[in-house]
Amino acid sequence: MAMSRLRVSRYSIALYLLALTVFFAVLTDGRFIEHRNLLNILLQSAINTILAVGMTLVIITGGIDLSVGSVLALCGLIGTDLMMNGLVLGGRTLVPKPDLATGIVLAVVVSCLLGTLIGWWNGWLIARWNIAPFIVTLATMTIARGTAFVYSDGKPVGNLPDAFNRLGGGTGGEVLGVPIPVWIAVLVSLCILILLRSTHFGRSVYAVGGNEQAARLSGVDVAKVKIAVYMLSGFLAGLCGIVQAARLGAGDPKYGEMYELNAIAAVVLGGASLAGGRGGVGGTVVGAVLIGALDNGLVMAGVSAFYQKVVKGVVILLAVLGDVWQRRHNKT
Repeated sequence: MAMSRLRVSRYSIALYLLALTVFFAVLTDGRFIEHRNLLNILLQSAINTILAVGMTLVIITGGIDLSVGSVLALCGLIGTDLMMNGLVLGGRTLVPKPDLATGIVLAVVVSCLLGTLIGWWNGWLIARWNIAPFIVTLATMTIARGTAFVYSDGKPVGNLPDAFNRLGGGTGGEVLGVPIPVWIAVLVSLCILILLRSTHFGRSVYAVGGNEQAARLSGVDVAKVKIAVYMLSGFLAGLCGIVQAARLGAGDPKYGEMYELNAIAAVVLGGASLAGGRGGVGGTVVGAVLIGALDNGLVMAGVSAFYQKVVKGVVILLAVLGDVWQRRHNKT
C-alpha cells in the first residue's frame, strides 16, 4: 500500500499534465498541440523551470525563498545597464562602456554573481542568525525590488543589441530548432538533478530537510548546506534576470513580479513537501511545464486575464492542500 501511494505521488503530476493537454487540445481544435505552440509553451516555462529548480533545493531543506522574482529584476537590470552604459557613480566612470562581446559577458557574470551574493545574504541570516526563511526572504524581496526602482529611477534599460537578445530565444536564438532558454533550463535541471542524486551535498540537503537535528548529529554542517542552497537559488535567479531581459529586450525593475509563487507552485505540484525532506527535479520540471501549459491554454481558449489569475490561485491552493493531505495520510 505504501509503495502504491508513492507511485501515485510520483506519476500523478505527469497524468495531470497529459489530461490538461488533451483538454486544451479539444477546446482549441488541436491548435494547442501544434509544434509551434508546444515550443512556445516550453519557452514560456523556461524561466519558471530554472527558478523552480533552485526553489526545489530550498524547499527540500524546509525553507522558502520569496525573493527570487525581485532578485531576477534587480540582477537583470544592473547586468543590462552595465552592458549598455558601463558604471558611473558620482560623475566618475568606474567601468567604461564595453564593446558588444565584453558587454554580454559582463552582463551575464555580474547578474549571476549579484544573485549569488544576495542568496548568500539570505542563507547567512537564516542559518547563522536563526531567522525564519519567510521573514528573511520577504525582507530581501522588498529591498531588492526597491533597489531596482531606485537604481533605474523606475525606467527600463532598452535598445539591447540583437546578439544579446538571442539569449532569450529571439530571432536566431535557437539551437536545433529549440529556443536557447529551453536549452538553458534543460542544462540547469540536469546539473541540479545530478547534484541531488549523486553527491554528498545532495544527500545532505535531504538530510537537513528530513531531520535537521539528526543531520547535525551525523556530521552534516547544517549551516553550510542552508547557505549553499540559498546561494544556488540566488545564482539561478540572477541567470533568469539575464534570460528574461534578453527575451523581452530590456532590463526592467517591474520584471519578475509574482514569479516566486509560480516557482513554489511548480515545486509543490511536482511532489515536494513544504515541510522539507521530500522533492525532486523531475517533478518540479513537469510542474513548471504544467503551469506554463495552463497559462498558454487559458489564453488560447480566450479566458479573461482576471479569470486566469483565479484559476492559477486555485491550482496553487489545491497543490498545497494536496501536500498537507498526503503528509497526514502517510502518518496514518
